[in-house]
Amino acid sequence: MGEIVVEGIVISVIRKPIKGLYLRVLPPDGKTCVSAPAFMSDETIRQFTFSKLDWIKEQRERCMAKKALAVKEYVTGEECFVWGKKHKLYVQEAETGCKVSVSEDKLVLQIHRESAKGQREKVVNEWYRSQMKQRMPEILQKCEEMTGIHVKEWRVKNMRTRWGTCNIDKKRIWLNLQLAKLPPECLEYVVIHELTHLLERKHNRRFYGFLYEFCPDFKEREKMMEGAVGR
Repeated sequence: MGEIVVEGIVISVIRKPIKGLYLRVLPPDGKTCVSAPAFMSDETIRQFTFSKLDWIKEQRERCMAKKALAVKEYVTGEECFVWGKKHKLYVQEAETGCKVSVSEDKLVLQIHRESAKGQREKVVNEWYRSQMKQRMPEILQKCEEMTGIHVKEWRVKNMRTRWGTCNIDKKRIWLNLQLAKLPPECLEYVVIHELTHLLERKHNRRFYGFLYEFCPDFKEREKMMEGAVGR
């Protein structure tokens, strides 16, 4: 087995007695492998993977999005994500109070020693909620300017099966605090999606016509989030 690097992505090359090339991106980390004929040149393999680079990046983003929402035990060493970037969790003992802070590639949870998993999860989720509230005004303004649609109110809560909801009568949107784990493009897409419901209630052709107009790459953003909600 060998390796090639294409635009910073390490790709494992597995040579087999086969005729074609087969490319895979594997969960949970997005490890990328290509199976190739035994005597095919590295350059030919490199050209093939380069031609599939957009697909590779898309699949890797989907893997990372799913990993971001994976079930946590909230112990030191676990991987956590903040706006799509990977951080290592460090749990530190605190005499009083609870606190979450982020520094470079670390997410630090300060909490009392005997805290249970549920307590730690609650503290971390409240921190993610605060991240959402900090980021949302800018995102919402951008999305409202893009669509020409305005809401009266937005709120954040932890949802198990949805990224967002829209109360059409009250012109209020709800957003899943778990979006703070994913790239900002995902939050932007969900906001646009919910705003579009103020023009069309149902997920019909008219709705998707508006959605494509406001967010032409919405399918790619959906794929980044696919399978992550509720994990």
